[in-house]
Amino acid sequence: MTLSRVIEALLFSAQKPLSVRELTEAIKGADPQDEFSPNQFTRVREAEVAAALEQLKIEYIEQQRAFQLSEKTEGWQLATDPKYAQWMRQLFPAPKPARLSAPALETLAIIAYRQPVSRPEVDAARGVNSEGVLDNLLERRLVRIAGRKDSAGRPFLYETTREFLVAFGLRDLGDLPKVDGELILVDPAAAAETAVGEADAPDTAHADAIDAARAAADPVIVEAAASEAAAIGPASAERAERAAETGDVTAATDSHQQDPGPEGTELAPRG
Repeated sequence: MTLSRVIEALLFSAQKPLSVRELTEAIKGADPQDEFSPNQFTRVREAEVAAALEQLKIEYIEQQRAFQLSEKTEGWQLATDPKYAQWMRQLFPAPKPARLSAPALETLAIIAYRQPVSRPEVDAARGVNSEGVLDNLLERRLVRIAGRKDSAGRPFLYETTREFLVAFGLRDLGDLPKVDGELILVDPAAAAETAVGEADAPDTAHADAIDAARAAADPVIVEAAASEAAAIGPASAERAERAAETGDVTAATDSHQQDPGPEGTELAPRG
């Protein structure tokens, strides 16, 4: 009997992911005098368990097993390889999966990369009113209120939750995809003053300014929303390029634009 096989048995029987500490405690806690299988791992260390987990992970990959060992934010878990999903669905018919709209993914990306962040800052970065989207994300427990900002009106601050990490298959925020540049949050008050000063601009310029605000103030887009970005077309791409050159974000606080409904890109936890 090896340590790897004991760990494999524990993970196979567990109803939830197990951390290295939980695995170590379970292994050491077994009766050392059991008549069928005496416990020879009463002095096992967490480092040894972690090494055995990595060994198991590599072993499953090399043997091309139908399941894999994955590390989640709560610990390690055995799960069916995603390439067998179409057959697994025959055993576990599921209701229509929960979906997030593209605006919700955009808002979630801003919060994830710049948390904690207030709603006015999110509105300024997106160029639209985000109240409905934030309410939806709160209901789904993907974000939570982290306190209040020490500024006028003391708006709520938002940050992501553990459910967010689980839903996107992340161990921690350090696993977020790396992006070029930096997401700059426009000061809502300053943006509003600038927008008022240019209220007489032609309608076409106003539309271009809105596109500029979205392009300049929000370079971070969640990977799951890439399909929507690809569908925008060359015309909007040209406006985005012009916006990047001018740096015009004067329409960043247009609070009269509302987000579309919740239907959109699929959100499905990995594992």
